[in-house]
Amino acid sequence: MSASTPTASTPTGSAQARARREGRVVGSLATLVAAVCLLPMLAVVLAAVTGGTDTVVHLLGTVLPGYAGATLKLVVSVSLGTFVIGVGTAWLVTMTRFPGKRWLEVALVLPLAFPAYVLAYAYTFVLDHPGIVQATLRQVMGWGPRDYWFPEIRSEGGAALMLILVLYPYVYLLARAAFLQQSGAAFVAARTLGRSHLGAFWSVSLPMARPAIAGGVLLAVMETIADYGTVAHFGVPTFATGIYTSWFSLADRAGAAQLALCLLSFALLLAVLERQTRGAARYHGAGKRHVSLPPEQLKGWRAWAASIICALPVLLGFVLPVIILLAMGIGSDQDLLSRRYTGFIRNSLILASVSAVVTLAAAICIGFNLRLRPGKRSFATAYAARLGYAVPGGVIAVGLLVPFAAFDNVLDAFMRARFDISTGLLVTGSIWLMVAAFMVRFLAAALGAYEGGQSTVHANMDAAARSLGQTPWGTLRRVHLPILTPSLLTALLIVFVDVMKELPATLILRPFNFDTLAVQAHRLASDERLEGAAVPSLVILAVGLLPVILICRQVGRRRS
Repeated sequence: MSASTPTASTPTGSAQARARREGRVVGSLATLVAAVCLLPMLAVVLAAVTGGTDTVVHLLGTVLPGYAGATLKLVVSVSLGTFVIGVGTAWLVTMTRFPGKRWLEVALVLPLAFPAYVLAYAYTFVLDHPGIVQATLRQVMGWGPRDYWFPEIRSEGGAALMLILVLYPYVYLLARAAFLQQSGAAFVAARTLGRSHLGAFWSVSLPMARPAIAGGVLLAVMETIADYGTVAHFGVPTFATGIYTSWFSLADRAGAAQLALCLLSFALLLAVLERQTRGAARYHGAGKRHVSLPPEQLKGWRAWAASIICALPVLLGFVLPVIILLAMGIGSDQDLLSRRYTGFIRNSLILASVSAVVTLAAAICIGFNLRLRPGKRSFATAYAARLGYAVPGGVIAVGLLVPFAAFDNVLDAFMRARFDISTGLLVTGSIWLMVAAFMVRFLAAALGAYEGGQSTVHANMDAAARSLGQTPWGTLRRVHLPILTPSLLTALLIVFVDVMKELPATLILRPFNFDTLAVQAHRLASDERLEGAAVPSLVILAVGLLPVILICRQVGRRRS
């Protein structure tokens, strides 16, 4: 009896020691991922602080007020536009019935597939001075170039309109979900107390959905300050264009870092606001007694007005741009089957695929560590990993280039002095720095999808796996990952598409002679070859439709 006791306890102790080792490995990997996510922000701060005051004074006296003013105007315009369109259409499709409602509530998500810069290329081709609209006006009316006034598409207002049309689905989706979750009891009570349908909406439904709506608007604003392609094409001087100009055109790294610090500060402020509104959302539940409110049947002109209001964003944000791009692409000299274009497509697919896999692996490390070892340290690593979604791609690119360019220079100098060998740009001249930037930028999206699936894995499954002798890695491999396969595929797809569309980080970090479809579209548009830019833009749009189709299916399933 006494001899058998150590034999039985030895494997148990060995298994516990192995589990502790694996837990420490998971924690170390999660800490490493969090450190990589914080590195560009810390590097931007350090580079900006050590850049000297001469650059700051010069910026304050020249371009900084213009950058701040243009960025602020875009933020205000996009906030108001996405709020009005997103909340208005969400309320109509949720609380009323009108002709075309069943397909419009799904179609309202479609503009999300468009990068704003692609929409800008399409509308510039049609509405600019040489475009078909103004050319037709001049031909029909017999006007000269100075005989009429037409809204300028290449302006702050034009850039704001492009961003509103592609970003309002953020507000629409969150507002619609909030309206669906609300109990109708409070709304009915307001109606019985004499409130009109619109009055009950303003006094009851809108305040209850405020946290979700604010979260959607803040997401749209963060995308606005991160945008580069649209504002660069329209010549709007924002912080995003200023960073790129300072880095490449002026070769002023200190100025670029200081502009990036300004944008980073604003982005982190928005991230804090978004987290606060999301945290406040739990206080606005429907209550214990949920009463479903039947949608109001609209009749006559009100019904057709609702149809037109909901159809306009779809028409302007998806249908017309697709038709314009197809017409532009057919008339261009770009050949998707040429060797040059297959190279663009190959580079885009390789970059997006590798980035998606690396980002998903990082999300699994962060999420599994949070489940395996909950505590202050794991929560801090998860919070640091999520910060990247609020940081514009241009800021991340500058933040990674500064330290790794210094590392490459030091290493090259050392190898030249000791061995007479030039190592060149080992890190900054490779796609791995781009992969790291995309991981930082889109890790929050992958982590959200992973945690959403992980919440369906009951804690009893972990206990059962441990009782059967499984270590943490074994539990992850044999229990969690098979269950989480749909969530993992969703995370991969989201990151894949986001990388395909990302422009500023790709422009700054890409190695020599490594161009993607987004870079090619931007280059052609910069040369005013808009018809040619339509071809890579259509490929980006086709890829971007994949996650939007998944979202549309979910919207269809959750139809009121």
